[in-house]
Amino acid sequence: MGLSASHEDYLRAIWKLGEWQEKPVTPGDLTRTLGLSPSTVSEGVQRLVSMGLVRHARYGNISLTEAGRDEAARMVRIHRLIETGLMTIFGYSWDEVHDEAEHLEHAVSATFVERLDAALGHPRHDPHGDPIPRPDGSLPEDENAVSLGSLGPGEAGVVHRVDDADSAVLKELAGIGLVPGARVSVADVKRGLGLMRVSTPQTSADISLSVADAVSVTH
Repeated sequence: MGLSASHEDYLRAIWKLGEWQEKPVTPGDLTRTLGLSPSTVSEGVQRLVSMGLVRHARYGNISLTEAGRDEAARMVRIHRLIETGLMTIFGYSWDEVHDEAEHLEHAVSATFVERLDAALGHPRHDPHGDPIPRPDGSLPEDENAVSLGSLGPGEAGVVHRVDDADSAVLKELAGIGLVPGARVSVADVKRGLGLMRVSTPQTSADISLSVADAVSVTH
């Protein structure tokens, strides 16, 4: 289809926003996620509309068409496999792989991606717990998860996935053992102060509710 790297970034961002928020994706969401000006985002979205990859009414929400979903799934698959390879094969930490994968994902061939997938043993999830789309764009079955920030005192769960957008947050979470597969319990919540006290097998710590919202857990 001749997509530019910029257009691929838009499609992957729309996909990921749809994973992490219940409300529809808006141009403002894309502006914040991509770090671009509203006018640049508007121009990029309209280009994707003209290519049949995105639906967007003026001042309205943004959604992927079937063709757009296929392209987004392809990019998400590449990105998450590269992240997994960087951590598994090259020893990167989980807070380093996102930015590195963004540099590499537009340059690799389809053959490389499939060989990387095979070398890694066809992983279902990346290091942050995000599901990796299959070659046909379908997703592995996933458990229902809720935000850690939605839990109250005395509630507990198992970390399912973590938003990888902020490397500083990932470092903080790794430091207290809040990684996929770890059990976490909520000791106290001070919503007025925006704080939550959590316990993991590694330690107990106070985290901000915004950080807690970057973690999804299963019961």
